[in-house]
Amino acid sequence: MGDSIIGKPSHMAQYITALAATMGALSMGAILGYSSPAGSQLKGPDLPPNVTLNVSNIDCPLIHDEPLTDNQISWFGSTVNIGALIGAPLGGVCINLIGRRTTMVATIAPFLLGWFLIEFANNFAMLVAGRIFCGICCGLVSLSVPTYIGEIASPDIRGLLGTGFQLMVVIGILYVYSLGAGLCWQWIALLCLIPAVVFCVAMFFSKESPVFLLSKNKSQEAKEALQFFRGEHYNIEPELQQLTQSIEEAQRNKASFRDLKTPYILKPLLISLALMFFQQTSGINAILFNLNEIFKSAHVELGEDASSIIIAAVQVVATCLGAVLMDRAGRKLLLILSAGAMCISLVGMGAYFFVSEQDLENHTTNADSLGWLPLLSMIIFITFFSIGFGPIPWLMMGELFSAEVRELASTLATLTNWLLSFIVTLVFQPLIDAINNSGVYWLFAIFCACSFVFSLLVVKETKGKTIEEITFMFGGPPPNAGGNVAPSIPVVVVVNAAPNVSPPSGEDERKRSTASSSSSSASEGADNKGFVA
Repeated sequence: MGDSIIGKPSHMAQYITALAATMGALSMGAILGYSSPAGSQLKGPDLPPNVTLNVSNIDCPLIHDEPLTDNQISWFGSTVNIGALIGAPLGGVCINLIGRRTTMVATIAPFLLGWFLIEFANNFAMLVAGRIFCGICCGLVSLSVPTYIGEIASPDIRGLLGTGFQLMVVIGILYVYSLGAGLCWQWIALLCLIPAVVFCVAMFFSKESPVFLLSKNKSQEAKEALQFFRGEHYNIEPELQQLTQSIEEAQRNKASFRDLKTPYILKPLLISLALMFFQQTSGINAILFNLNEIFKSAHVELGEDASSIIIAAVQVVATCLGAVLMDRAGRKLLLILSAGAMCISLVGMGAYFFVSEQDLENHTTNADSLGWLPLLSMIIFITFFSIGFGPIPWLMMGELFSAEVRELASTLATLTNWLLSFIVTLVFQPLIDAINNSGVYWLFAIFCACSFVFSLLVVKETKGKTIEEITFMFGGPPPNAGGNVAPSIPVVVVVNAAPNVSPPSGEDERKRSTASSSSSSASEGADNKGFVA
């Protein structure tokens, strides 16, 4: 065995397995992005007043040769969140009863049912049902995949592998936007099923999380799985012992909802819920779910398909940039910059539509000279969302709570996010009808301005701090003073409907993993006795 067993673990098996698992993230991104190109096609072309729809001129078939109404488009886009509200708590139960890997494999059923319902839809009800089942997959994937990756990864690469989840989500959105540029909604649905099948088949041949196996007293299987992920020449005994001890400790320290009323727990909980609120009221999901229609209404010169692809590509690049900046600039500064830039971009978007609306009323063409503004505004918006209010609310959700209350607190934050996403996407089109496009974007800008003030005055910096230090910052027991404060550990976080999550990475990850090394994985796994990690 020699000195090789003392060195670093092998990473190859972890990289390959994480790639297989994050195919679920790509599939999730495809679900989230699907309503933009498909909804635009199902709504049919914009026609002048008193012009009858000529079905023979429509490239893509409609449901019963009738375009969907604005109200139906709103439900088509938003109902994926209803499915996610079901899938998230269901996933919490499943990953603890049948395992992380088995839960991921089992998503093949709702994946197939959801996409086939959409593929062969001959009425609106089938479309909505398909979106709900696909939403269930989002809930299951957003919980099981980050949890699994966090538990199989060695501390030195946990941040890198965790960041891959969000990257694959936005690549999935880019994938479906690209398909929408040349294919009809049925073919898009069929091709969106391919990464889902690859994901489930790949996970079928993968190994279960060692943390889950230990929690079910399957010590030998856990040992074999851990050896596989760390390499055959790596001594896993110290890590295995730490995992076992951490699981036992976490199972003893269970919290109830009553514990959430404790001031030093309630304060960070309210901050977490507020960050989720401001994330969704920025309009992010309403914009991403309806991006093609937005660019169609703005009459952008490049066309709605090309513009949407550009936005998705920018989001991929910005997500990578956000992962780099997260542990360099700090959470608070990025939130402030993100909110401020999004506010400015939304004001610009609203200004363009205001001029356009005035043109329509006064029969002028002033908006023609501002044709560049919608695309530029959306590029700024999505860039700064991706480095700030996209990933940070999820990252801080994991950082703000000690291990024994993280399950309950994160459950509330996660379900709040899905619910808000549903509400905002559902009322997006009715709001446009009520206060025009300009009014809607200015309303989102007001929420971003409020989030700027909130981030500046209320949010506390958590960069580089241990769980004990963060708890003490809110009035809890001081570090190393006993009590129920959990050890300093890196955390696994659950993603939202727009998939804007970046699990801990970089400098903070290394600091936290140094403090507790492999025991962190066990604590994360043991926390998953309820709905979320």
